[in-house]
Amino acid sequence: MSISAKGITKTYKTQKALNNVSFNIPKGQIVGFLGPNGAGKSTMMKILTGYINTYDGDAKINSIDVRKSPLDIQHKIGYLPEHNPLYLEMYVKEFLRFNAEIYGCPKGRIEEVIHLTNLNAEAHKKIHQLSKGYRQRVGLAAALVHDPEILILDEPTTGLDPNQLTEIRSLIKSIGKDKTTLLSTHIMQEVEAICDRVIIINQGKLVADEMLDDLTKNQQQIIYVEFDYSVELEAFNRLKAKEVGLYAYELHFDTEIDMRAYVFDFAHDIGLKIKTLNRKNQSLEELFKSLTSNK
Repeated sequence: MSISAKGITKTYKTQKALNNVSFNIPKGQIVGFLGPNGAGKSTMMKILTGYINTYDGDAKINSIDVRKSPLDIQHKIGYLPEHNPLYLEMYVKEFLRFNAEIYGCPKGRIEEVIHLTNLNAEAHKKIHQLSKGYRQRVGLAAALVHDPEILILDEPTTGLDPNQLTEIRSLIKSIGKDKTTLLSTHIMQEVEAICDRVIIINQGKLVADEMLDDLTKNQQQIIYVEFDYSVELEAFNRLKAKEVGLYAYELHFDTEIDMRAYVFDFAHDIGLKIKTLNRKNQSLEELFKSLTSNK
């Protein structure tokens, strides 16, 4: 098991940032680590990377205890923090060489990682001259320079334009095939595009841990229906109906059975004509909201 967290609890004064959180992540899996602001995501990442060493529970990287052998696990991890720390007065290639020398990387590795993150045109510039998106690439290149077995990425696509987003997502998905990747993000489309599995925490507690395919399969079914004239909502008393437009409604069902035939029969029975009838599953964003709502 590449990453193992067992009963992790972290308290700041009287507030529990993490409350008995456990999960295991095998090699080759890309995991989306989700939660609202303040849920405890960054705290967990700092624990796994050895930055925080006072907590209850056990954190292990490739079966190595993080607290007992922090230097060993730091050689195995590539970490991109949320606030990307860079030496702005250094040249891109100079900064990557500095990081490579810390890890004792072969000389050719710098050029490899520059090419991998598509920094070729920016490699001879100072970091302060780069856009925010390219600075993020430099941070990702620094996390990859020692060819780590495990990647821990905290909001890795912050500040990227749509084209850069596509490139970095493809890069993460590609390198994640033979590495273990824990990816924190607020962008649900990113999770759906990259990740194999989703872990969601809220107020320090784990509220979901499922493979993405299983999670989406079990999501709430939504039927969009549009009639030829207005309907009294009382007619939908036995359905979860939400008016979304002129003569248009969303009906929610907690079942995998396609309910369009049921809605068609229901409309026929009360004398309605259907103009549009579509089915969709609840989006990951909607599911996230339902699991993390503190109402």
